[in-house]
Parts: sequence; C-alpha cells; structure tokens
Amino acid sequence: MNKLLVVTGGTKGIGRAIAERFARAGFDVATCGRNKQHVQQFSSELTGHGVQAYAFEADLRQSASIKNFCAQIHALNRPVTVLVNNAGYFVPGSVFEEPQGTLESMIETNLYSAYYTTRGLINLLRGTASAHIFTMCSIASIKAYPNGGSYAISKFALLGFTKVLREELKPDGVRVTAVLPGATRTASWDGTDLPDSRFMPPEDVAEAVFSAWALSPRTVVEELLIRPQLGDI
Repeated sequence: MNKLLVVTGGTKGIGRAIAERFARAGFDVATCGRNKQHVQQFSSELTGHGVQAYAFEADLRQSASIKNFCAQIHALNRPVTVLVNNAGYFVPGSVFEEPQGTLESMIETNLYSAYYTTRGLINLLRGTASAHIFTMCSIASIKAYPNGGSYAISKFALLGFTKVLREELKPDGVRVTAVLPGATRTASWDGTDLPDSRFMPPEDVAEAVFSAWALSPRTVVEELLIRPQLGDI
C-alpha cells in the first residue's frame, strides 16, 4: 500500500505543489478545500499520477468542518505518513486600520486549523514509519514588517505551536518541521506589478519540503527558511 500524505488547502498554490511532488514519489494524497470545483478537479488531476487522490470540501475556519474532515481521513482506515498543515490566507493591513474581525479570522484559519487538524489526526501518525508533520509558517513568523497586521500575529503563533509540537512528539518518533517561505508566486499575488523573478515558484517550496521528509528518520529539519534569491519583498 502506498504511503499517505494529508495536506490541508491543497487544491492550489504551495499546497497543490506539495501534493503533486509527493504524488510523483508514489504517495496517495488527501486534501480539502473550500471551492467545490477545485476539490473535484484535484481528485481527477492527481489520479493522473497513478495514485489515489481524495479531496473533501471543507472550511477549516470552522471547528465542525475540521472535525468532519478528520473523520473522513479516519474513514480511509490507513496510517498517515505526512501531514502538511498548509491551509491559510493572507491579507495586508495595519493593526489599527484592518477591519474588525480580521485577527479572529486569521487566527481561526492560520492557527486553529493546524492545531485542531493535528489533534484530530495525530493517532494516525504515531507509530507510522517516517511520520512527519509540516506547518506552513512564513517569513512573517520571524520578521515583523509594516502592514503585516494580524497575518504576522497569526504566523508568529503558528511557529510557536510548531515548536511545542516538536518537543511533545520527540518520544513518538514523529518529526516536526516549520516551513518559513518568503514571497511565493501563488494566486495571493495576482495583480502585482512585480516580475516573477522576485518570487519563488511554489514547486521549489514543495521540493524543499519533500527533501526534508526524505532525510533519515534520525534527522529532522526543525525550521526550513526559504527566501527568493533577491530577498524579501
């Protein structure tokens, strides 16, 4: 039986690139997304890699939706080798000017989704050979910048969660990695006037994640910091 990758928010962007990279290595892939059409396309397109692809419609801002997604993964009745907590979103804004509710929405999407998904699936990772959890943090997890607002706050918190997770899962042999990418050319940057040379392709982030997983189980990359060659935007 193939190994199983679970990546949240994997229908596009970095999550999709990660799903495709692991699929090329023979992993079956399970993901979720809010857009029904994207979810349906994911299943049909990833199956073309010769692996099983499972995609579920879910809004991980909502606790009931997270619980349902985890139940669907459990229903597959198989261990999880790699979990990538990738679901999240970015909008710029000042702490003093961003709309009411922005912080709550960012925390729910960027932090709570990873926290509760990990809690819901951890028993499928424990005892699995080469088990690994990745959380998709950000340069904003370590560097405050103007107009970062609630996004940066949520990503700082996500890095803290990952550090705690790393310590708690050492005895179980589950590796934990925080991925901290800089500007990556995804739909979040649609409409920008900046050239593609200022961004990393999502496939590079995916390759770095796969390489970190492919190391010996005796070794873990605790933090994977990746920036565009020309530096931060």
